[in-house]
Amino acid sequence: MDITIHTTLLPHDDPDAAVAFYRDALGFEVRSDVGEGTMRWITVGPPGQPGTSILLAPPAADPGVTEEERRVVTEMMAKGTYGWILLASPRLDAVFEKVRDAGAEVVQEPTEQPYGIRDCAFRDPAGNLIRIQELR
Repeated sequence: MDITIHTTLLPHDDPDAAVAFYRDALGFEVRSDVGEGTMRWITVGPPGQPGTSILLAPPAADPGVTEEERRVVTEMMAKGTYGWILLASPRLDAVFEKVRDAGAEVVQEPTEQPYGIRDCAFRDPAGNLIRIQELR
């Protein structure tokens, strides 16, 4: 079987802030940006990896989502417990400094974990947890 990961989804509540974070702080390229206002679907991804993307989408935009579900999603995003992604880089310290210096909320500085990896963590503008582990 030949299956790859093509796109994963993270919610956003401020498309301009999301673009600034993923493009400017993480260095991803913006591949598409459709819609208007807060109802924008933005695809970003690492340069040199055109087959792997993150879709930044308005939360609970599906018409089948109830108002109660929208409320729960909004509350979880505000707490930072709704979305997360794990990224990796061979230059963890340099990435950490760039993202921190761009003003991202630092959750964890680069740390050697007891389970054998070294990683750090941030929150994006929507509260999504972005963990970055060091490739060795």
